[in-house]
Amino acid sequence: MDDERIAAYLRRLGLPRPRKADAETLRELQLRHLRTVPFENLSVHLGEDVQLTEEAVVEKVTARARGGFCYELNGAFAALLRALGFEVTLLNARVTQPDGAVGPPYDHLTLAVRGADGSGPWLADVGFGDNAHHPLLLDSRAGQRDPAGLYRLTETAEGDLDLTRDGIPQFRIETRPRAFSDFEATCWFHRTSPLSPFTRSLVCSRFTEHGRITLSGRRLTVTAAGGRETTELPDEAAVLDAYRTHFGISLEREPTARDFGPRP
Repeated sequence: MDDERIAAYLRRLGLPRPRKADAETLRELQLRHLRTVPFENLSVHLGEDVQLTEEAVVEKVTARARGGFCYELNGAFAALLRALGFEVTLLNARVTQPDGAVGPPYDHLTLAVRGADGSGPWLADVGFGDNAHHPLLLDSRAGQRDPAGLYRLTETAEGDLDLTRDGIPQFRIETRPRAFSDFEATCWFHRTSPLSPFTRSLVCSRFTEHGRITLSGRRLTVTAAGGRETTELPDEAAVLDAYRTHFGISLEREPTARDFGPRP
């Protein structure tokens, strides 16, 4: 990333260029990213290609003012962090299902981050939807309190790490470093297979200061401390306006859920 692209990324986050690549800066960057850049799978349903290159994912977040799913969001965030002086390692994770089973290899991309001041390693993640607001200490096995809940990392018999939130498994992390290209096959699966959750639903969501705002199809849901309010938007114009107003995304047409075939 050159200085121009770094500046564009930080403008998207509403932040000045940080002076230090330390734990405090990482914490601020992650929280601002979660509140600014939405988790969304619109490309899947708009028929857009998803390219796992640093240039493509950073361009999507900056020049196109879009979000993405884990590979794109954490891939772009990794590029920004490296450009600011952090040491970043891409990690393979497998999402835990409600029945306790874990997803396929490269099901999720997450990040191990060290500060230039020697802090960390931190588990940083801006691509898991409703997840920790702040980075978690990757080497700690104690409970870590976050605004989203109590998180804990536990070693498995195979040497992986299971992340839980309030005792509920979230994903399993393999600690071996990976390349961005390692995630291409499972990314292709998630955007083309009827077995993927991303082909079966349409979502755009981000944190807010008081909760979360989510647009799924024509259903706009705002959650805050006072509860949840859901509004059914009447037409395409209202949907496009909601994307602009709540997520900063300008689209030429309304995304609609595509039919990827019956689930086997």
